[in-house]
Amino acid sequence: MTVLNQIGSLNPWLVAAVLNIALGLIGWRLVSKLLTPAGLVHAWILGVVVWGVLGWPGYLVVLFYFLAGSAVTKVGMAEKEAAGIAEKRSGARGPENVWGSAASSTLCALATLVVPIPYRPLLYLGYVSGFSTKLSDTTASEIGKAYGNRTFLITTLRPVPRGTEGAVSLEGTIAGLVASVVIAGLAWAVGLISLMGVIWCIIAAFVATNLESVIGATVQSQFNWLTNEVVNGINTLIGALVAMGLALVWSHFVGL
Repeated sequence: MTVLNQIGSLNPWLVAAVLNIALGLIGWRLVSKLLTPAGLVHAWILGVVVWGVLGWPGYLVVLFYFLAGSAVTKVGMAEKEAAGIAEKRSGARGPENVWGSAASSTLCALATLVVPIPYRPLLYLGYVSGFSTKLSDTTASEIGKAYGNRTFLITTLRPVPRGTEGAVSLEGTIAGLVASVVIAGLAWAVGLISLMGVIWCIIAAFVATNLESVIGATVQSQFNWLTNEVVNGINTLIGALVAMGLALVWSHFVGL
């Protein structure tokens, strides 16, 4: 971490720009499979903003989210494509995917530039919880589609085929919980959130992921504008707000 701290002491925006370009060039063969050309530009912007505001700890969290989320999307890809339930473009992320996943967390990060210092940890929690929620959701969905033995519509518990909007499975739910624990634990390890913050992220991710399934099972098909990317944005916003709300309630009662 010493090298990262030394790098972080330089101009953060310059470091962010150079680092994102360097990583893109070094890992071009991988990145070009995981992002569309437009998605790559928007991911670069996201990376610059995150490093510029939160430094390497925030950047490490979003990088882990991107790599883990992309990896889990590839699980069982051939079978999912054959069944017609795979992500479009074989999982390659476009701009809509980048911001559908990261808009809420990015807003939390940017808000730290203007809010008083005592409130910034709450926004760090919101930042982490947004990505924890999205990774949990992605993992639950992709593992459920690949390995779910029995999938149920969340609103009725009626058995439905894998890949049905609003469907949940035991395998996917457990995998999603594990994913939220891992990324929240990483954020704690690099000092972005407290140990209690890890707990709030896990709870928030579980709540938000299941609420997204409810949206998918009920109203998503009724509105053309309610695309998967918009629902992802709602999902991550719920995750960030729930985690911050839990932290505020906890601090209120602990402070009594």
